Amino acid sequence: MQSVTTTTPFPQGFLWGGATAANQLEGAYDEGGKGLSIQDIMPQGISGPPSAEPTPDNLKLVGIDHYHRYAEDIALFAEMGFKVYRFSIAWSRIFPNGDDAEPNEEGLAFYDRLLDELEKHGIEPLVTISHYETPLALAKKYDGWVSRDLIGFFERYVRTIFTRYGSRVKYWLTFNEINSVLHAPLMSGGILTPKEQLTKQDLYQAVHHELVASASATKIARELMPGAMIGCMVIAVPFYPLTPDPQDALAAQKADHDNLAFGDVHVRGEYPGYLLRQLRELGVELQITDEDRALLKEHTVDFVSFSYYMSSTQTADASKIPSDGNLIMGAPNPTLKASEWGWQIDPVGLRIVMNQFWERWGKPLFIVENGLGAKDQLVEVDGVKTVVDDYRIAYLNDHLYQVGEAIQDGVQVLGYTTWGCIDLVSASTAQLSKRYGFIYVDRNDDGSGTLDRYKKKSFDWYAEVIRTNGGSLTAG
Repeated sequence: MQSVTTTTPFPQGFLWGGATAANQLEGAYDEGGKGLSIQDIMPQGISGPPSAEPTPDNLKLVGIDHYHRYAEDIALFAEMGFKVYRFSIAWSRIFPNGDDAEPNEEGLAFYDRLLDELEKHGIEPLVTISHYETPLALAKKYDGWVSRDLIGFFERYVRTIFTRYGSRVKYWLTFNEINSVLHAPLMSGGILTPKEQLTKQDLYQAVHHELVASASATKIARELMPGAMIGCMVIAVPFYPLTPDPQDALAAQKADHDNLAFGDVHVRGEYPGYLLRQLRELGVELQITDEDRALLKEHTVDFVSFSYYMSSTQTADASKIPSDGNLIMGAPNPTLKASEWGWQIDPVGLRIVMNQFWERWGKPLFIVENGLGAKDQLVEVDGVKTVVDDYRIAYLNDHLYQVGEAIQDGVQVLGYTTWGCIDLVSASTAQLSKRYGFIYVDRNDDGSGTLDRYKKKSFDWYAEVIRTNGGSLTAG
């Protein structure tokens, strides 16, 4: 029998809300002066090769038409009681080619209108500066972040948006899931060289350029917006050894280091020793300037944000690790159930990783992605179209309960934005059938549908969670 908590560990002012990304919901890929981004030639997400040009089968070209329907969508977020909404600015809406001398006013004006709607409803914006949408021209001309030239183009972009929106936005994230560049160099780093042909030297040099650009953005933010808070954003995955074998424990630590290195640089301002050893053993000699070192050291982040979907089980026995699945793979954990896409569901892992991050870095945390992708079915209940998504409610309840446990452990948490608060196109698979939202969007994998919005059962459930500041969450 489940019992409702009578008190809540969530602090007053906790920022409850939802999260999206421009390339997955805006659509209007060729409207308002927008240039192409890498996402416009990725019709299969990370599951297949890029196309030469945009193709009709790429669902992201239309997304869920948020570009034209943002007011309707934000009104629905407000109805749930959102305190914060995380969205991203499409770089190629502001600088269509990435290296343009002047910004595109139509693109800037769109985000003015979006911010107007958020302000009208009293919703705090949380803005991701770069969310998997490097301008395509930069990928073609410079091979993305492999080139140091992108640092300067990024600086011009952030100065533009900080100047335009700085008085309206307090919370900023630099690069979405920056550690994902090791696994998805095109999506995360705008690198057109095929992954199998990309050298470790070029890959890690691109990583370095992104880290320097992130520190530079933090520096610029503090010059232009002294009251703002600037965070990094990483994929959070606790890694467990498959067996008690010390070699499995070492494999788990190695996988953990691949993730933690990015937070270490953002928070501590220098490359950790374990990463320097790895680079030496790979034969990688990073081109690092004294100015780079100073930027990284002097301009560390104010908070650490992260996505959390699952844990991973690691082993030294490579034959036990499958070759498909999420960005970060591992051996199946026999103690956990999995989603329809094979992502293992581990609410306790969220508490574990929150404690790890807090103890390691001592910076406030912000959970900016967490959710369940599922094949929802639209049905009629008492004459109203909805989705009876009890499975999503259970997933989110159990994860949020563990957030409350971490807060009681002493972890400082700014807020929580569930991923895909409205159905959108999946980044990993480019499907619409992989749905995360509290709001069902009538669009299908074949591109058909009315784009009408319908509230799922989880819509009212999340509204109650927010209303009670987590007091309605249940413990098993």
